[in-house]
Amino acid sequence: MSARPATMLERVAKGTAAFDAAVHRLTDQGFTSPSYLPGWSRAHVVAHVARNADALVNLLTWARTGVETPMYASGGQRAREIEEGARRPAEELRAELIAAERRLVEELAALPDECWAATVRTARGREVPVSQVPWMRVREVWVHAVDLNIDTSFDDVPHDVCAALVDDVASSFAGRPDCPSVRLRSENGAHAWLLGDPAGVEPVVVSGDLPSLAAYATGRPEPGPLYPTGGGSLPKLPAWL
Repeated sequence: MSARPATMLERVAKGTAAFDAAVHRLTDQGFTSPSYLPGWSRAHVVAHVARNADALVNLLTWARTGVETPMYASGGQRAREIEEGARRPAEELRAELIAAERRLVEELAALPDECWAATVRTARGREVPVSQVPWMRVREVWVHAVDLNIDTSFDDVPHDVCAALVDDVASSFAGRPDCPSVRLRSENGAHAWLLGDPAGVEPVVVSGDLPSLAAYATGRPEPGPLYPTGGGSLPKLPAWL
């Protein structure tokens, strides 16, 4: 049986198209405007997404060859490449993004079926099967499409991707003492997640629509209202990724 994550590859294509469309709507001057990410312009976000594509190609190369190929040589290298990219002319940065995306698509399509179960390591040191790479790209392009601070919000993110994003956040925050105990609940009751360490603490229940829950969990602007237990303020969550 093939381990090729076909459905996730389709999600990569859809998310990439959404990010590229957002970048296409930017004027050249608009690249220098602030993004939602502190200290980063929109050009920084585009440069980061381009370099992330190349970093994921490194993981696919690792899986295909068996030779350890880290996403980035170092955190310093990653930061330098983003800064350098952000200073390039807008048209050059657009071209870099498209070229990096094309390289990633080609490597995803060419990876042999037997390689999809290979173990690689993320930039944060977590060992994962390379079959997680498509999801890593899906979350990258959709979340950063919002971060461009143009006209894309979590209302534009497919609901299955929103749910998968909260799955990811909940897994990252499970049992963390620096995360308040919060139970997220979708307004239709179809989804629920527990964040933080609930030991001896009654979780604050936060309910709302799925896009707003995903935005809150990932630390982005919520497109709709959220309702915490007792009508108080939303608990402050740690930074995700």
